[in-house]
Amino acid sequence: METTTSARNGPFLLTRRRFLGAGAACLTSAYALGAETRTSAAGPGFRPAASLTSLGKAYLFLGSMMDLYAKGSTLRLAQSYVPTPALDLGDTGFIYDNALTLTAFLQRGQANDLTRALVLGNSLVYGQARDPAGDGRIRNSYHTDPYILTDGAVNLADNGTFTGNMAWIGLALARLYQRTKTPSYLNAALRIGTWIQNNTHDTRGAGGYTGGLDSDLAKLTWKSTEHNIDVYALFTMLASLTGNSAWTARARYASGFIAAMWNSGFFWTGTGTDGVTINSDFIPEDCQSWSYLALRDSAYASSIDWASTNLAATDGQFSGVSFSNADTTGVWFEGTGHMAAALEARNAQGDRAKAAAYLHDIQVGQASAPNADGRGIDAASKDYLNTGDGFYYFAALHIGATSWYCIADQSGNPFVL
Repeated sequence: METTTSARNGPFLLTRRRFLGAGAACLTSAYALGAETRTSAAGPGFRPAASLTSLGKAYLFLGSMMDLYAKGSTLRLAQSYVPTPALDLGDTGFIYDNALTLTAFLQRGQANDLTRALVLGNSLVYGQARDPAGDGRIRNSYHTDPYILTDGAVNLADNGTFTGNMAWIGLALARLYQRTKTPSYLNAALRIGTWIQNNTHDTRGAGGYTGGLDSDLAKLTWKSTEHNIDVYALFTMLASLTGNSAWTARARYASGFIAAMWNSGFFWTGTGTDGVTINSDFIPEDCQSWSYLALRDSAYASSIDWASTNLAATDGQFSGVSFSNADTTGVWFEGTGHMAAALEARNAQGDRAKAAAYLHDIQVGQASAPNADGRGIDAASKDYLNTGDGFYYFAALHIGATSWYCIADQSGNPFVL
């Protein structure tokens, strides 16, 4: 049965080495130079890294990954990973990761953060406008060295368009519009919402929205709980920003599917390719924490506790949660950030203390995970952390994991305005 749980899992299929970019060979030296000498990530008040807080160091990492191949107002995306011997995706920038990085910059909101958020937002709008299909879609990933080719085209790394990835870009652009009131950001988010509605709306089973398009542009007929959470949040934002009740109805349609995946304490992954049969092979963390962040419904609040108990992971000195119950031998630092954010949002008795403990777990990883540089956050505490659906996370510095830490450490919620 072909199933999925994540808007992000495509990059981790081990055979997808075609993502390697021309900049991979020089990345180690380029990253070392950027991390040690560039001051743009910290702005005019730059201080040596040793004097920065953990959060400040995380933002310094995000800035350095954005500035690997270009600086200033140049349109570009941030590279997602610092390559390691186990995971070398070269100069690939995944749009989910870049949506998170944009959101993290808006979360802190300093002047230089807003400048960076604008560059990322403008780059994503450009990519949508220059997409070969011209229908509002944005692809799963792009090369970042360069992002824009000499003829003005964007440098695609993966032709596919996953519904969850699209929704995350829409969420980030909607938030950027709220901050700036620049129409192009809302227009781009509306085009994304329209693409999702036109291409993934599904009437089988509990309804909801399908997975999007794969790298060969074939329709993905499975449905993901996580994708539908993302869609619900985007459509709710669009309804709020436009006053158009059609988006409210569409959000309600996504939430109907989410509700159908509830199983007395946790959410199932989604369905198989028939759009009806529930995938019960494994249970992922993101459905449990994101559902509360997006829905903020007390009826489903226990999913956070289910994940905290059933997905708890310890790997030597590292603790937190894993990606799913398929493999709890390593810590998924990104998901640990999800949990901290969800606990902060729920704010029941003891939640703040639990969130603080998760944030501390991430800080331990920031300091001493296998490929730690003292600034960024590794995706996982070990290589080959199995997600349960044939994909893996690695101990590689990751802008997605780092961005979630930045968001959670400031009690942010990317799913609501």
